[in-house]
Amino acid sequence: MSFIVTKPAPVFKAKAVLPNGTFGEIDLASFRGKHVFLYFYPLAFTFVCPTEILAFDKRIADFKAKGVEVIGVSVDSVHTLAAWRNTPVKEGGIGAINHPVVADLNKQIARDYGILFEEEVALRGQFLIDKEGVVRHALVNDLPLGRSVDEALRTIDALQFFEENGEVCPANWHKGDEAIRETRESVGAYLAKTAS
Repeated sequence: MSFIVTKPAPVFKAKAVLPNGTFGEIDLASFRGKHVFLYFYPLAFTFVCPTEILAFDKRIADFKAKGVEVIGVSVDSVHTLAAWRNTPVKEGGIGAINHPVVADLNKQIARDYGILFEEEVALRGQFLIDKEGVVRHALVNDLPLGRSVDEALRTIDALQFFEENGEVCPANWHKGDEAIRETRESVGAYLAKTAS
């Protein structure tokens, strides 16, 4: 999977359930010029998946404020995704979420991103795609391990900071922290400051 970082994101056109609850098509190529947070989850009507989808959706305003489009993908049919969206949260559904979920019924999108598990379901993969359509960050979790929305947003901040300032972001960097110029002197000064 790591081969995909620094490479053009595999483009796709696929059926989706849109934020207004209707069926439509998502064409990844149409998002060129915007950052995209593309995440995969195994299946609708399961256990960890709704916790992640609802966690991402709860912070959708934070993604939007950073100019980032959020798109979910699973190997379910568009009808299954619609049924799950139309099921109340207290009954195991995801309710009226505010970002699209893509149906990858033939599993080609998951295959193209290198996260199709045993030809059955997608692993919990997430990909940060820059405005030029290049994958800049990838993370893949095994099926039982949920992801951190805070870490996803921190990674977006780091990429955007680098794009705007040309400085690299050290370990545990958060927006507002000091970054590093790519010189030995800058790294040495930073390490000396943070060594204690």
